[in-house]
Amino acid sequence: MKQDLIARYGGAAPRYTSYPTAPHFRDDIGAADYREALSRLPAEDPVSLYLHVPYCDTLCWFCGCHTKITRRYRPVGAYVDTLIREMVLIAEAAPQGLRMSQMHWGGGSPTLLRDEDILRLARAAIALFRPVAGFEFAVEIDPRDTGIDRIAALARAGLTRASIGVQDFDPLVQRAINRMQSFAETAGVVGNLRECGVQNLNLDLMYGLPYQTKARTLATVQRALDLDPDRIALFGYAHVPWMKPHQRLIPEDALPGPGERLEAFNAASELLVQAGYLKIGIDHFAKPTDSMARAHAAGKLRRNFQGYTTDTANSLIGAGASAVSRLPDLYLQNAVPVHRYSDTVRQGELPIAKGVSLSNDDRLRSAIIERIMCDFSVDLSALCERQGAVLSDIADALDRLERMASDGILTIEESTINIQPPGIPFTRQVAACFDTYFRNASEKHSQTT
Repeated sequence: MKQDLIARYGGAAPRYTSYPTAPHFRDDIGAADYREALSRLPAEDPVSLYLHVPYCDTLCWFCGCHTKITRRYRPVGAYVDTLIREMVLIAEAAPQGLRMSQMHWGGGSPTLLRDEDILRLARAAIALFRPVAGFEFAVEIDPRDTGIDRIAALARAGLTRASIGVQDFDPLVQRAINRMQSFAETAGVVGNLRECGVQNLNLDLMYGLPYQTKARTLATVQRALDLDPDRIALFGYAHVPWMKPHQRLIPEDALPGPGERLEAFNAASELLVQAGYLKIGIDHFAKPTDSMARAHAAGKLRRNFQGYTTDTANSLIGAGASAVSRLPDLYLQNAVPVHRYSDTVRQGELPIAKGVSLSNDDRLRSAIIERIMCDFSVDLSALCERQGAVLSDIADALDRLERMASDGILTIEESTINIQPPGIPFTRQVAACFDTYFRNASEKHSQTT
């Protein structure tokens, strides 16, 4: 039966880090819309801030992010200048005194920044958007370019949480994805972070990579457990070479099939749960004492462009090339090419390339999809009432869910949907039932399993 379900529901679907999803952003949304939306933000309502650093010094062949490879530091230092200038433009458009509850640096590789630029960028952000009590500052860390001095600079800048990129510890898999990174390197970074006072640590792993078997996946997870992180993310590799041409360097005949991927993920999940971690959403695991586990238990887990998050801010402001912002009624994305982004900012303009304005129907379906992705359960009547809608507004989705219920993917009791254990791997397909934009666009999305 498992193979039948994979065949039926294992196709392409969005990861739902937003709704509408990024392929449906339009180029008729621009800088003027952003400025107007920023001006309407309540000054007393803290925002979260995401800074994108697109540079890497080597190309990981599995990568699906917007990155730019460089061996010279000069363009990286110039990019920091531009990033600070963009934040100034945002602060000028926003209400005076706007504060932030979280700041996250992603990439690319933010740890490619030199120590002085780490401090310069963090201090600029904090000066423009003063932190509230309980402020969290997280950075994605590549152990291959992060020595003790770099970690000390991050700690001085106020780092509170580190997300450490691993993917897999097996040398055969590492060679196939062009990311050689020893366990000793990773363990050294973990030790240095803790020595510098950064105690909240996440490890990012992947399943579905070339040459990964269930045994190799379990071995990597066990080594990750030896490092005792607070959270582990176990992402499914998205093989989309038609969108990311460098993924063609990965030998497709070495990729595990859908059934093998699911078997490896389930085995790894069981190992993590046995080790005391709670399974959260489709791909995260956290210690019961971690803030993500507490948010999940309270029904307050959220989902945004960084994936699962404890962020409760109503607005996420993204800065940097390709960065995405989420305001109450608007999604926006910056220009992706670094040169276009930088040229626009230097001309004194916000570098918006596209976006989407949310309708009442978008907001309703977004709320439903977020609860499905976070809780595997949603009370449709309660959400409709909260959004000023009625169940008939989503009748199209209810019709599609009936077949899933007959296949044991989920149950429908009155107006409450509960995804059942056999259906958890197909959560994105359940969410897609509510997506009026989605038409099984396999050219835009990765496989579910």
